[in-house]
Amino acid sequence: MTRTRTIALALTAVTMTALLSGCGSGKQSAESSGSDAAGGSITVFAAASLKSAFTEIGEQFETANPGTSVEFSFAGSSDLVTQLTQGASADVFASADTRNMDKAVAAELVEASPVNFATNTLTIAVAPGNPKGIKSFADLTKPGTSVVVCAPPVPCGGATEKVEKAAGVTLSPVSEETSVTDVLGKVTSGQADAGLVYVTDAAGAGDKVTAVAFPEAAQAVNTYPIAVLKQSKRTDLAHRFVDLVSGEAGQSALAKAGFAKP
Repeated sequence: MTRTRTIALALTAVTMTALLSGCGSGKQSAESSGSDAAGGSITVFAAASLKSAFTEIGEQFETANPGTSVEFSFAGSSDLVTQLTQGASADVFASADTRNMDKAVAAELVEASPVNFATNTLTIAVAPGNPKGIKSFADLTKPGTSVVVCAPPVPCGGATEKVEKAAGVTLSPVSEETSVTDVLGKVTSGQADAGLVYVTDAAGAGDKVTAVAFPEAAQAVNTYPIAVLKQSKRTDLAHRFVDLVSGEAGQSALAKAGFAKP
């Protein structure tokens, strides 16, 4: 074999190897791109009262979108807005009232108009069997009755203030908590005789509490809005989550938890 023919064959082999390598690399790149497009993770900041319903909705979302995951941060809506304005990272925000969502909108954190997806109402949570015999909102002022409420900036706290005005009753709580779940915890642990919580929280606590309904609660119905945040790097997934919450499957999960329609 001549030296010239040997060099030509060698060059041909190198060229073919490069072409095959390039084809394989392109296929691998396309597969990786497809996987990235199909999967991904989003973080949802949501009001504490949504924990049960949103956990179920999150599982539905991951099932409907293979390869995706949803991370939740549950807290009082006012705390969540503060975290977002201070630079916390999230894709979706769900508030327990319009007031705190308005703060997020005013801070230009929201990508599109918020969508109202549920409503909730206050009830009185007491120890099982209602040992203090609380039958009305006014009964919360009885001597020797320790009451816990949400702090005013928190949605359940704002609703409590509205109820006080509607009933003409001023409470003297032993503590003001930063989330409705903390109020419920004070009652279930025996640290308070009664607490103002949402009907959904009382229902979720099962036989750990007895719920006492009162008519003035109708004067303080909270509307829950949800929105995609501008900072989201997966707005496609974020919008899909919002659509699920406001759609039939999400509404079913919310109704099961005791929420009413907006």
